Amino acid sequence: MIFGGSSTQSLAAALSEVLDDELALVDYERFPDGELKVNVGDVAPDRAIVVASTASSDAHVECLQLQDAAREAGATEVVTVLAYMGYARQDEAFEAGDPVSARAVARAISTGSDRVLTVNPHETAICEFFEPTATAVDGAGVLADPLPDDLDDPLFLAPDEGACALAETVRDAYGRGATDHFVKHRVSGDEVEVTPSDAAVADRDVVVVDDIVATGSTMSESIAVLRDRDAASVSVATVHPLFAGNAVTKLRRAGVSRIVGTDTLERPQSVVSVAPVIAEHL
Repeated sequence: MIFGGSSTQSLAAALSEVLDDELALVDYERFPDGELKVNVGDVAPDRAIVVASTASSDAHVECLQLQDAAREAGATEVVTVLAYMGYARQDEAFEAGDPVSARAVARAISTGSDRVLTVNPHETAICEFFEPTATAVDGAGVLADPLPDDLDDPLFLAPDEGACALAETVRDAYGRGATDHFVKHRVSGDEVEVTPSDAAVADRDVVVVDDIVATGSTMSESIAVLRDRDAASVSVATVHPLFAGNAVTKLRRAGVSRIVGTDTLERPQSVVSVAPVIAEHL
């Protein structure tokens, strides 16, 4: 049985359809003091699949409650699917006195789950924080599905060299094109120049691929460079379309013609589902 969080209802429904598994009718309640409560109804599942995107502290609490409610209902196995894992970028103590937030969150989620899957964590190493370790699911390939078939000499660009594999995954799923990555050159103390490392972009359809787009500021600067270099079009493809604040406006103002994201986070730009990829691990 599939138990979806309040912010992952579309993904939970899609996963239910792919797996041909029942979708639980979950009620979500907030008390006057701000506390949350979920109710999974009168069910008795053998296996419970909790689908959550923990983009907020409330979503973390909701995930823990769903795990507990599923176990209380009699589930003998609880599998937690973290479509998007919040706090994952705090994967080390960057300053003295800092927590390793990814580890703290992973430990909490581990207590209520027999298995954990997490889609494109910012660093796969954080899977080791779970007990037992989590399985990283690569959902990037589905980003090729909503792209037009007629991209002209497409170039798939990663935000940095470390993310080249992500761009290659989307390129391979698309079936043709080249890959490259951006390079940052420090011009002065507070000025950084961003350029594609090798490939020419003029008159080409460029797809900028990233695991997550949060504020859109850095990506907008990169896209402006592509437009200045006469790219025919620029699309953005991201697994996790967080799009905080006015991120979408920044991207559009920079000259992005198309934005595609998955349903790990439910946004208007979530035009393709990672459910089939997750299902392969279930």
